[in-house]
Amino acid sequence: MPTVVWFAAALAAMSLFTPRHCHAADWALQSAGFRLQIGEKSHVIGALQPESFHEYDVVANFKLPWERQFQSGWGASTRLVTHVGVLRGQNKTALVAVAIPTIALGKQNGSFLIDTGLGLAWLSRHRFELQDFGGPIQFALTLGIEVPLYQHFAAAYRFMHYSDAGFYAPGTIGADMHMVELLYRF
Repeated sequence: MPTVVWFAAALAAMSLFTPRHCHAADWALQSAGFRLQIGEKSHVIGALQPESFHEYDVVANFKLPWERQFQSGWGASTRLVTHVGVLRGQNKTALVAVAIPTIALGKQNGSFLIDTGLGLAWLSRHRFELQDFGGPIQFALTLGIEVPLYQHFAAAYRFMHYSDAGFYAPGTIGADMHMVELLYRF
């Protein structure tokens, strides 16, 4: 089937499944803060992690152009979760930069937010003392839960998973991180 026909079919499907009462807005900085890892994880999704890692980041979350509000008081939206920080193994340290588009579901009053998404991470070093991630570009999977603390401040838990999904070579192992965040909401 020609590319033009696939494109037209995809456009038609998108217009059929787009909710009538949703709107697009501009990108906006939603929150910023810092994040640090809690605990150590020896198992990665699907494998044993040979090396223990620690990560510390600065975080910026951007509101993306799609959202939908429901009469129930809940809303769905898209956002871009970004962070830059340090990933430390046994005796080696790497710079890590991550961008993950997410789908978020939360209360319209801001009292609860959960998001999940899949994006990309860049590691300045992919070979550590005991572990090789395979290459500098990794897939980044996340799940986060955010709650307000006081006025504009919020706390969050975030699960992060880095993996090349066998892209560079079969048998490479990624890393799982359990992290806490302190955020300032704009």
